[in-house]
Amino acid sequence: MQITVSGGKGGTGKSTVAINLAIALRDYFNITLADLDVEAPNDHILLGIELQNEEPVKMFMPRFDYSKCIRCKKCAEVCEEKAIITMKDGTPFLIPTLCSGCRACEIICPVTGAILESQKLMGHTYLTETPYEFPLVTGKLLEGEERAMPIVTVAKKRAKSLNRGLLLVDTAAGTSNTVSKALEDSKLLIAVTEPTPLGLHDLALILELGRLMDMEAWVVINRSDLGEKKRVKEIAQKYNAEIVAEIPYSEAIIRSYVKGEPIILSESKEARIFKDLAERVANYLR
Repeated sequence: MQITVSGGKGGTGKSTVAINLAIALRDYFNITLADLDVEAPNDHILLGIELQNEEPVKMFMPRFDYSKCIRCKKCAEVCEEKAIITMKDGTPFLIPTLCSGCRACEIICPVTGAILESQKLMGHTYLTETPYEFPLVTGKLLEGEERAMPIVTVAKKRAKSLNRGLLLVDTAAGTSNTVSKALEDSKLLIAVTEPTPLGLHDLALILELGRLMDMEAWVVINRSDLGEKKRVKEIAQKYNAEIVAEIPYSEAIIRSYVKGEPIILSESKEARIFKDLAERVANYLR
């Protein structure tokens, strides 16, 4: 089974909810936590651990053998990313930053061996054992790279390969293709929002994505006492999403964030919120 914590807008507390929920759910399931916010993964920081077991993620890139190339220009014509340009005589050149690794050029090339395979390092995945009885799988995009999808795909595959019963996914902000890839196969979407204009706007977007992907959606309101909860309720009602938790602004949560000590390990009232949410998730999945 898979459930996903997302939220559209960045900075709503999505990762805070994900790591505390993961710790609470260990009492019910053998769980894997996957941080698929590959451009800015921070679950390991909130858990107070160092990333381990690094594996590279590489992407196909074409390499031209000019001794065999017949200068037909077909590779450039088929490249949707315009990553291949040609000289007047048809000699092709690659712009590496534009290449998506789709292999269309390799497929269309009429001469065997004129386009050879090379690989480009895009980032890494990590498998880190935590002190909380579950592993953390993290994807991390290489600095300067723009294509996050290969990292999300490989990191999610690595997390699934552990076969631990429940996969809890923490996504990036927004509703891009990488977020939809992270959401894929989820039984439940937990959308974390805040009662601010941007929070409300992006809540509607992520709930619409959940509706398009035909999954159950719940809403968690973070910093619930700092804005208009009424508007959150209106949006949730529009998308048949249930508000399952409200987390007030809390200095205790901020201190736990800074220290890398999950709030759920304390005896605070905030910890009780996450424990109740975990129980609700467990009952739903059962």
